[in-house]
Amino acid sequence: MRTRILMMFTLCLLFAGRANAQWVVTDPTNLAQGIINATKNIVHTSSTATNMINNFKETVKIYEQGKKYYDALKSVNNLVKDARKVQQTILMVGEITDIYVNNFQLMMRDESFTIEELGAIAFGYTKLLEESSDVLKEMKDVVNITTLSMTDKERMDVVDRCYNTMKRYRNLVSYYTNKNISVSYLRAKKKSDMDRVLSLYGSGSERYW
Repeated sequence: MRTRILMMFTLCLLFAGRANAQWVVTDPTNLAQGIINATKNIVHTSSTATNMINNFKETVKIYEQGKKYYDALKSVNNLVKDARKVQQTILMVGEITDIYVNNFQLMMRDESFTIEELGAIAFGYTKLLEESSDVLKEMKDVVNITTLSMTDKERMDVVDRCYNTMKRYRNLVSYYTNKNISVSYLRAKKKSDMDRVLSLYGSGSERYW
């Protein structure tokens, strides 16, 4: 029964991808890997602010395409509990890329960071994204309808583990982001320039410092 549920959810994923007529996505791991590759390019080739901004545009492009996929996936309703956990795990990858892309765009506008520091921050995001992508690939192998050697319990044990691991990585990305922003806040505080940082990241982010 659970195997059938996972098979049905796989079809939902395919439908979610086809819901976007501009860009068909049948494998969410492609989205994560595209972001990873684009971010690695930022780390290795950005030596000036202009160069970094231009390189980051490719990341934003992939993110915006992927957002359409995740938005379509969110609209898949009436899933049973087990299939919903698969859905939520994939959606957390979307949350991770959302946290990264939106906050890194702000960091590039933040004069508190040097180009070298931004490159190091991007490298950190890359590592976290790679780990998240590996979790997604593991779950993909379980959801794959050709994987017939596992029992239903073994499949769901893997799904549960992937869900919990992905949740931990999402929290790590949030923590990593907040710690980096706190560096800017502390530097601005020394210069009595806190208004600029709060204006950039939003006054609500004050709770992290």
